Amino acid sequence: MNDSNASSKNPIAMRFRGFLPVVVDVETGGFNSATDALLEVGAAILGMNSIGDLYIKETLHYHVKAFPGANIESASLAVNGIIPDHPLRPALPEEEALKRIFKEVRHEMKETNCRRAILVGHNAHFDLGFMNAAIARTRIKRNPFHPFSCFDTATLGGLAYGQTVLARAIKVAGLEFDHEAAHSAHYDAQQTAELFCRIVNQWRQYYQRNIEQFTDEPDADEQEYAAQGLGEES
Repeated sequence: MNDSNASSKNPIAMRFRGFLPVVVDVETGGFNSATDALLEVGAAILGMNSIGDLYIKETLHYHVKAFPGANIESASLAVNGIIPDHPLRPALPEEEALKRIFKEVRHEMKETNCRRAILVGHNAHFDLGFMNAAIARTRIKRNPFHPFSCFDTATLGGLAYGQTVLARAIKVAGLEFDHEAAHSAHYDAQQTAELFCRIVNQWRQYYQRNIEQFTDEPDADEQEYAAQGLGEES
């Protein structure tokens, strides 16, 4: 059985052409992924029910130790409220935090016959940039995420609701947003996931009406990633 036939048997793999959407939010010590610390990461793994609606299956969250020599801007800490050296902060090294998340993502990929994970985020290239920088620093060889493709709820929120700010898009979508809890990687990943699910589920009937026009055959670059085994356990 080839990958495309396998993935067609699972609704979430079929819906996203063999990609597993995983919502990621990072809290950082600044805006530069090459020099600034990764301090928190949250990841919401999504599932799909029997009628084709997305839902949050599991949310992972880890505090992360700043890598040696990392820059941390006081302005960023004022926003996210993180105290990096707090004695009660249960922070993990970057490599361990990422490997824990990747293990669960790979497990879900196997369960759903997805070929690769794809990052979903609000202003997603920010989160993807920090994830890729941490992966490069820690030399993790088996990254389940696509290295440059992503789904951005800022763009999708602008399309669906005319709002690109997370809190405003969530409000227009009819969801609750707690400003006091915001800027936690766990909370923001959860809320971004709720927004992504709401938008995708609104398009379910259109997708199902036109499903015969879609294919989940992998593109050339996806075939190359699969051949390299980039989504497999290290």
